[in-house]
Amino acid sequence: MKLTFDEIEDDKIFEELTASYFRELKESPDNNITDVVVKETGEGTDGGRDILIEFNLSDDIKIFKRKWVIQCKFREDSVSPSHLNAINIPTLIHSYNAQGYLLVCKTRATSGVTDLFERLNEQCKDKYHYECWNGSQFLRKLILQEKIQELFFPEYYEYIQTFKNKAK
Repeated sequence: MKLTFDEIEDDKIFEELTASYFRELKESPDNNITDVVVKETGEGTDGGRDILIEFNLSDDIKIFKRKWVIQCKFREDSVSPSHLNAINIPTLIHSYNAQGYLLVCKTRATSGVTDLFERLNEQCKDKYHYECWNGSQFLRKLILQEKIQELFFPEYYEYIQTFKNKAK
């Protein structure tokens, strides 16, 4: 059995999965994150909500903050620029006083979206960062998160636990 999004029923659960992933990051000893604050906004015009992630990071000299606006697209087909047209992404980043925007897709983004983000990364006068995770990238991150698996992927979690118990 492999980890897939088949157990995720709708866009609201996908958004909560994404927010939970970031909440769990502060528990990992393998990073310089000292705290993670996750805030979810009200529903937007597309029926979704923005997730605001504020990281407190340490470079062993000082703790500094980094804020990202995250939007999730739980679509069976690829996410294209037309799916993002309702928002002006640089204005959205600015309105939240963030440093970047992350699009998390259930499947993938089209080349139109990746080209747009490349252009924005190169040409943004405010030096905002624009990133996109496709579904397989996000699943590779989730594969290491046992708590997340137990909450959001119970069938997969049970399968893995059975496999682990047999190996003992």
